[in-house]
Amino acid sequence: MLASLILFAGLLTAPTQAYQEYVALGDSWSADVSVLHITDEHAPRGCAQSTYNYPKQVAAALRVPVFRDATCGGATTANMTAAQDVNHVKRLFDGVNPPQFDRLRASTDLVTLGIGGNDARLASAAADCLNLLPAPLGRSCRRTWVSGGVDRMSQAILATEPKVAAVVDGIRQRSPRARVLLVDYLAGLPQEGGCYPYVQAADRDLEWLGDKLEELNAMLARVAVAKGVELVDTYSTSIGHDVCKRPGVKWVEGYLPLSTDPIGPAIPLHPNRRGADHQALRVLDTLEPAR
Repeated sequence: MLASLILFAGLLTAPTQAYQEYVALGDSWSADVSVLHITDEHAPRGCAQSTYNYPKQVAAALRVPVFRDATCGGATTANMTAAQDVNHVKRLFDGVNPPQFDRLRASTDLVTLGIGGNDARLASAAADCLNLLPAPLGRSCRRTWVSGGVDRMSQAILATEPKVAAVVDGIRQRSPRARVLLVDYLAGLPQEGGCYPYVQAADRDLEWLGDKLEELNAMLARVAVAKGVELVDTYSTSIGHDVCKRPGVKWVEGYLPLSTDPIGPAIPLHPNRRGADHQALRVLDTLEPAR
């Protein structure tokens, strides 16, 4: 609630720099995917963009005259230049999202980008870690990724690095005037241990996932430095609001598809409204540190 009030106050303050054309690119953690609060104003319903995702909040706060939100659940770096079929359930979650780069123009002067998690398969690994049986009875998802001293998730994250870098290059080619912000992932997983059975994953598995999330964000930080773009750090500023925290404190939901922010069904292991509010505030703080 506090974050929402702060953001509302920000809406009343004229931006220091006036942006004319803002394009948001990214995956489900940028679309802030929802079940009940979906809008198809900018993308097909199958993308599950929420009405309150951080791009929409940022666009409203900056009063941008032209805004295009290409973010889509399940997107990878390949979907910057290739269409994404999001036909899941007809008339509820369906459609085809055009290549996200199609929204870019030479006149675009602000771009946010949140991508990489699906390329590294971190999202699918997290889903595989769902375990209704306590350790050591349950299956360990970590063991499917780590064997012989080799962590295939770490390898996948490293392999994603040049892909994200290529996306930044693609943005600059199409929108050379744009200020580009690379948005990392919220600290949705605990840094140490787990909280079984509150979150239905073995504690060692959840801790491993948290380590991989840190590696993913470190990779994004390296890309930002290498490509000379700005990193929006939502990770370090959201520590203490992970899936193991109680409702009202956590900014990312656990495996149970229910949320109190807002009240109703939720998409597991994704930011809730509080998480989206924090993402928006961090983007705005990066754009205007003194606001």
